[in-house]
Amino acid sequence: MTQIAIIENASDADIARFVHDHLARALASSDLPVAISVPGGSTPFPILAELAQSCDLDWRRVTVWPGDDRVVPDDHAASNAGRIRALLEPAGAEVVGLSVMEQVPHFALVWLGMGADGHVASLFPNTDPRADDPQAIRRLTPDPLPPEAPFDRISLTIPALLDSDALMFVIRGEDKRAVFDAALRGDHDLPVARLLAAARKGEGPKVTCFT
Repeated sequence: MTQIAIIENASDADIARFVHDHLARALASSDLPVAISVPGGSTPFPILAELAQSCDLDWRRVTVWPGDDRVVPDDHAASNAGRIRALLEPAGAEVVGLSVMEQVPHFALVWLGMGADGHVASLFPNTDPRADDPQAIRRLTPDPLPPEAPFDRISLTIPALLDSDALMFVIRGEDKRAVFDAALRGDHDLPVARLLAAARKGEGPKVTCFT
């Protein structure tokens, strides 16, 4: 069974270092490109900005996928892909827009946030995400629509997120931590609980949660 490591009181620098070291190992282990998935929202971008300064990483071999995105043009302020591209393409990374609907790869690392309602990526409770979803990408409509981003979404599904060597969460705030801890205990069936339950089965990815 996959063990879940909780790292308390992690700073942005601590998390950037974790991602850097994971990427460095993945790049060193193969000459092939390395794919990672990163989230949108406010928390990741200061960490990504710090990570982008890592000149010792061969960003030209890194393909970055948003875990989800709003169905808006890439140059829209609400576009996750657009914001990620602005940070990481100057470093040399390739950033993939989910709307391109390419073949989803195996990821070296999937980084996720979580909403207070237990959603991960754009797998909101009303979308009934399944661990056996036959699709890797779905277009979804949150209900209710978040007022800060009232758009349809496109998201990697649970199987696509779990097709990775490692899964990483960054959970900020006591309310979100309570939801995450309840998911670990199996106290609810929100999307994060479904993802964690599936990750714990068999040879799932290693899971690390930074708080």
